[in-house]
Amino acid sequence: MAKRIFLFLLSNILVITTIGIVLSILNVSPYQTVNGNLDLVNLLIFSAVVGFTGSFVSLAISRWMAKMMMKVKVLDPSKSLSAMEKDLVERVHRLSRAAGLTKMPQVGIYQSSEVNAFATGPSKRRSLVAVSTGLLQEMDDDAIEGVLAHEVAHIANGDMVTMTLLQGIVNTFVVFFARIAAWAVSRFVREDLAPIVHFVAVIIFQIVFSILGSLVVFAFSRYREFHADRGGADLAGKDKMIHALRSLKQYSQRVRDDDTALSTMKINSKKGMSLFSTHPDLDDRISRLEAK
Repeated sequence: MAKRIFLFLLSNILVITTIGIVLSILNVSPYQTVNGNLDLVNLLIFSAVVGFTGSFVSLAISRWMAKMMMKVKVLDPSKSLSAMEKDLVERVHRLSRAAGLTKMPQVGIYQSSEVNAFATGPSKRRSLVAVSTGLLQEMDDDAIEGVLAHEVAHIANGDMVTMTLLQGIVNTFVVFFARIAAWAVSRFVREDLAPIVHFVAVIIFQIVFSILGSLVVFAFSRYREFHADRGGADLAGKDKMIHALRSLKQYSQRVRDDDTALSTMKINSKKGMSLFSTHPDLDDRISRLEAK
């Protein structure tokens, strides 16, 4: 868990820092006036460009990246499929129609012993539901139905776009307040050292504020899992959704944590520190559904 959190924060910091440096080199960051004061309006615009660019690029290529990183085999309904593969596609499409989706998600399988599944894509019309071979081998039909319903609920809820917008907003404020804090610090040194101090301070403050901002992102990620569980219960039935979560609990230690970019999209996650967890504890998820 600690490694995954570190890599998540590092990748996000590197993205917004790299974009910020490139824009600064190209002189597309005129947020300081000629007398050295801050132009807050221009700074906010600059921060929004930096904050949202990386998020929207990641969203746009999310389905393609997931296929490449996880080596997902996409199942084409128009081609010859095994009985198991055909059943998987039909289940996802049936649940998708029940959720009100007009464009069916792509359905895929990836080779892994982990018992897991995920949904991704830049929009409801360009989405992907993928399950691991481990899940298909270990889970019974009712549990698989619950898992698929949970993933379809993510798509129907528009969680991928919502998470992107939230990350963009958080990144915007990280960039905005990091530069205000760096500007304030640079005012306390000699004029010839101010640019260097400002540059270094920006990086340091971006790291600090990114960690704080990630708490907001992780909190919303946990909320959306609860929401997708409720949506899955509506689509597949409460008993099947609870059964799916109980089944996943048996295999939580087999979850892969090396694919950091996809960890927030998966239904199952290793248990870790609550504030820095992308998923709620499975016992909490089960108890909430039981109380529904």
